Amino acid sequence: MPDSADPDAALMLRVKRGDRAAFGELVEKYKQPLYNFIFRTLRDETESEDVAQTVFLQVYKSRARYERTAKFSTWLFTIARNLCLNEIRRRSRHPAESLEETHAEHDDQPSRQYEDKRIFLPTDDALHGELARKIEEALAELPENQRTAILLCRQDELSYEEIAEVLDCSLSATKSLIHRGRETLKEKLKPYLQTGDWKD
Repeated sequence: MPDSADPDAALMLRVKRGDRAAFGELVEKYKQPLYNFIFRTLRDETESEDVAQTVFLQVYKSRARYERTAKFSTWLFTIARNLCLNEIRRRSRHPAESLEETHAEHDDQPSRQYEDKRIFLPTDDALHGELARKIEEALAELPENQRTAILLCRQDELSYEEIAEVLDCSLSATKSLIHRGRETLKEKLKPYLQTGDWKD
C-alpha cells in the first residue's frame, strides 16, 4: 500500500523513524473518535480515557515493529477492541467492583456529548436529547461484535473489509453482523424516527 493511499500509515512510518511530531498528529486526529468508540463499548468515562491512553501507548511502544500491512486506522481500532475485550473480561471476573465504580461515578453525570450525527437524525430538535439517549441505550444492548461492527461502520467509516480485519472474521460474517445490528436498532428506535428506514 503506497503512502499516498494511507497518509496515516505514512505518519506512523515517520513515528517509527523517531518523529514525535508525527505521533502527535496521529493522537490529535484519532483521540476523539477513539474515545467515542471505547466509551460506547465500556460505558464508563474514566475507564474509556484510560483505555484510550493505553491504546496510544501501545502504538508508540510498537513503533519499531510497525509494518504497513493494513490501514493505520484498522490497526488502531484492532488494538482498541482487544483492550476493550480485556476490560470486559476483567469486569466479568469482578462484577461487584466494576458495578460500584461505574455507578458511583456516573449516575449523576450527563454522558459526554459526541459529534457523531451519522446514525440517525431526529425530526424535531426537541427530541434530540431523548433520541441520543435511546441510541446509546440501543447500541449498548447489542451483542459486542454487532455493536463494534456498527460503530466502526458508522462512526469511523471503515470499509467492510477493514471491519472484518478488526473483528477477525470473514467479510460475509461482517456484513451479516452489520445487517442484524441495523435491523435491531431500527426496531428499537422506530418510535423515535421519521420512518423505519435506516439512514445511510
